[in-house]
Amino acid sequence: MTRSEYGQAYQAGFKLTVGFLASKGVPHDVAEETAQAAWTRGWERIDQLRDKCLVRTWVNTIALNMHRRSAQLGSRIQPLGDLTSKPEIDDAAIDLATLLDSCCSSDRALLRYQLDGFTAGEIARELGASEIAVRIRLMRARRSARSLTELKRPVCKAA
Repeated sequence: MTRSEYGQAYQAGFKLTVGFLASKGVPHDVAEETAQAAWTRGWERIDQLRDKCLVRTWVNTIALNMHRRSAQLGSRIQPLGDLTSKPEIDDAAIDLATLLDSCCSSDRALLRYQLDGFTAGEIARELGASEIAVRIRLMRARRSARSLTELKRPVCKAA
């Protein structure tokens, strides 16, 4: 088959190839791209064509195979779902329990009141102390707890 004969077959058969693919359920824009690629691949492998009367059938077969291959590959590629999951172990609660255990008993009691949502005034009434005294003791307990966490933190040395 000569170049001019293939060119004539292309002009006569391109829209038919698009229609053929569309009849198989391929969206029109994808059908046009696939038909163009099939006719190009046919041109590249024109020496494999045995009967020039069957050029349209041959190119349509190439187009259908290209579409099936892309659909097959597309089904293998799936978007990743949400990979984040909630941790099964509550590390923060473990860290908090460890921190409270390392505090002295009076600081631990004050910090637990605060963690349970009590205000300084409510803690003062519960302990029979002034609100200002409770605030100062809470501040000291938080400082003490903070210094304990800083002691346990690994120190990174610059290289």
